[in-house]
Amino acid sequence: MPLSTLRLTPLASLRNAALALCVSALTGCAVGPDYVAPGANLPPHFEGSALLAQRDATHAGADTPLSLDTWWTRFHDPVLTGIVEQALAQNLDLQAAMARVAQARAQAQAAGARRLPSLTLDGSVTREHQSLDSPLGVVARTVPGYNRNMTVYDVGAGASWELDLFGGLQRSAQAASALEQAAQAERDGVRVSIVAEAADAYFRVRAAQRRLAIAQDQIDTDTRLMEIVRLRLKDGLATARELAQSEALLAQARTTLPPLRIERETQLNRLDVLMGAAPGTYARRMNAATQADDTKARALTIPAIGDASAPADLLRRRPDVIAAERRLAASNERIGASLAEYYPKLSLSGALGFDTLAGGRVPSAATFQPLAALGLRWRLFDFGRIDAEVAQARGANAQALAEYRLAMLHATEDVENAIVTLVELEQQRKDLTGAVDAQTRARDSAQDAYTGGAVSLYEVLDADRQLLTLRDADARAQTDNARAAVATFRALGGGWTSDVNQAADLRTAQASQDRR
Repeated sequence: MPLSTLRLTPLASLRNAALALCVSALTGCAVGPDYVAPGANLPPHFEGSALLAQRDATHAGADTPLSLDTWWTRFHDPVLTGIVEQALAQNLDLQAAMARVAQARAQAQAAGARRLPSLTLDGSVTREHQSLDSPLGVVARTVPGYNRNMTVYDVGAGASWELDLFGGLQRSAQAASALEQAAQAERDGVRVSIVAEAADAYFRVRAAQRRLAIAQDQIDTDTRLMEIVRLRLKDGLATARELAQSEALLAQARTTLPPLRIERETQLNRLDVLMGAAPGTYARRMNAATQADDTKARALTIPAIGDASAPADLLRRRPDVIAAERRLAASNERIGASLAEYYPKLSLSGALGFDTLAGGRVPSAATFQPLAALGLRWRLFDFGRIDAEVAQARGANAQALAEYRLAMLHATEDVENAIVTLVELEQQRKDLTGAVDAQTRARDSAQDAYTGGAVSLYEVLDADRQLLTLRDADARAQTDNARAAVATFRALGGGWTSDVNQAADLRTAQASQDRR
């Protein structure tokens, strides 16, 4: 940028100050469209909200307003609460997300700082032994007393300021601020995912433990049945075929153990990784703490969900929707930053310094060396590069708008699916509980009748097989019910903040900043 040196006088300084004041008054003008959050074309209520309200009415505490922030505490399971807290404190994915927020915040600060003047302080001392054959040495060596040794002292302070006449820097700063908020929302989304993943893994461990206890109980029952058949065979009341059938039933029950052990171990390892530790570090302590309860078939507490509100509330609760909306805002600001390239850019710069060959004369009036400059840059002709930049920015904005609307649709879909899954699984659980009770009575009656010789072994084996299937299905249904509750809390955006208005507050603050 070419600079013109000006000699400063009091009158010139006043004129320059007035010019700077007038120009700075124009810096509030920003070209490009002002961002307006798009409306959400969503139904007023979820389709499954009535089902959820009816379901919650049967749960304790349903009439109490419940916050989604710490939903995992509603299961009243201290082991689960400890796992979630440790995962939030040590999870590496969350730490990486927090680091991305720090980067985005630094970028936003840098973008905002470009709108402000910059000050520099420079100083140097140069010692030189002049060559007699250099252009200066050839002329000066004929002068009597020419000293070839020189020391140059240079001390000065400089300032520069790009005047944001058409708001290009302002738009860039607003885009960086919106991206910082998007990074914060994505961090909160990682937090929601970590909590949900930890709870899901925990309930799968509980399911494996419970199913292992059921399988072991079935193995014990089948072992006793086989012993009964052997005794009857000795007395001539049973056949070798019946003994083989009982042995086969026992072997079949034992084959269910390895897959369940695999499930338990893999989910324990998953929990350790979620807690930021190597597999085998923490989760096995939890295994011993909960195994006794599962052996006793202690039922899981499935809490009430609370008010699902309206689909539009997902704008304020779901971190992925908030992040998509903030990225849309950033893409809108980039349009203005691109349009600003059509217009000229002015910059002011100045320097106050002292330059001398004698160090003892710094500073002094004789060595004072001021400088002031007014710079202009205007891309008058660049073969359509600005047009291409503007078109690219508009295209990115259209893409961000489509992604935001898609995020809203996916969020609504997640909630609807989670609600219907939760309600239907609870109904299945109730039916299975009744079926297990009835089949247990049927199995016991068949076994008593077989002992008395009233029925064949086939009826006992068939009743036993059906009971095992129902008990295993009941254990899976109970765990699936808990996992469905976790999925519902996750779909509603719970688990990341105690203030559901934070996203709206961010947008309000951003709008206020834009107006300033």
